[in-house]
Amino acid sequence: MNLALWIAAGLLAAVALTGGVTKTFVPREKLAAAHGGGWTGEVGTVVKTLGILELLAAAGLVLTAALDIAPVLVPVTAVCWILLMVGAMITHGRRGESAFVVLNLAYLALAAFIAWGRFGPESFTG
Repeated sequence: MNLALWIAAGLLAAVALTGGVTKTFVPREKLAAAHGGGWTGEVGTVVKTLGILELLAAAGLVLTAALDIAPVLVPVTAVCWILLMVGAMITHGRRGESAFVVLNLAYLALAAFIAWGRFGPESFTG
């Protein structure tokens, strides 16, 4: 179980890192032109803020436990990721982008598994 949780956290951290770097450093006009990125042209500076939050999530999902610095942040970060994915699903749903809704649902499920596992049976405090 511990290994599965580490793998899930690593996968989700990679997703968060990729999205965070993209949203933080790629110009909004280029993001808006990409497939599934149309929403970025409608939200202004929020895109960069989301990118920074995703970079922090990548660190919170893996580094805090790997470095043994406040490992409780792993499940807390996973819960925050769940909230972020609910917002992403609503945004893509309103735009009729059902494939992205399904993708965000998969990320949400992965985060829920991490939160459940790290708050429960495989917490770092036990």
